[in-house]
Amino acid sequence: MKLVSWNVNGLRACVRKGFLDFFHEVDADIFCVQETKLQAGQIELDLDGYHQYWNYARKKGYSGTAVFTKIEPLSVKYGVGEAEEEEEGRIITLEFEDFFLVNVYTPNSQRDLARLPYRLQWEERMRLYLLQLDQIKPLILCGDLNVAHREIDLRNAKSNQGNSGFTVEERGKMTLFLEDGFIDTFRYFYPDQTEAYTWWSYMNKVRERNIGWRIDYFITSERLKTSLVDAQIHCDIMGSDHCPIMLEID
Repeated sequence: MKLVSWNVNGLRACVRKGFLDFFHEVDADIFCVQETKLQAGQIELDLDGYHQYWNYARKKGYSGTAVFTKIEPLSVKYGVGEAEEEEEGRIITLEFEDFFLVNVYTPNSQRDLARLPYRLQWEERMRLYLLQLDQIKPLILCGDLNVAHREIDLRNAKSNQGNSGFTVEERGKMTLFLEDGFIDTFRYFYPDQTEAYTWWSYMNKVRERNIGWRIDYFITSERLKTSLVDAQIHCDIMGSDHCPIMLEID
């Protein structure tokens, strides 16, 4: 089974930049997107063979997630019962026969860290929610988690210490979650690979020089370890300030 996740930073713009070419070429069984920046009725995608599930933010042109899946889920849930999350369209949970899939667009703590307290509260609610799911059946979490977990996960670690996405608090929440029995699948396969990033600033030549951050993840329950085949970063695919990532499981 092939799963893809991509923060498209505006799906309509990404479609104009070749989204559908990649979508059809990769032929994923499940394709998750974040930051769709859409309201209902603003786009129609003809994705033959896929069921489509959308979680729109109430604020126009903001946030939003979607999942396109060849496999019809047993159930679909939006948010985790907290009004703030549902208003921002950040979470979709699909239950399949053998696992839960959770597609997430984690809130950014903002450049001045004004939203860091909210972000940390959100992280704790998410951790408890994911642990509850994991007690029922194995879990696959994917999306833009807005944190570079380790120094190897961004180009300029020293100069970014304490910045949004690389604070001690945000990184600590990721460590705590992984210690609860979960696997960062890319690091499982490539523990020491450097310069493997999924997001680059739009500043001039930053992506060309690969000055990036790895903030997009596939994370799975520990007990899915024997089913993992590979995890990939498609850094050559343009159309967004993020690139797609892929997980293959048996």
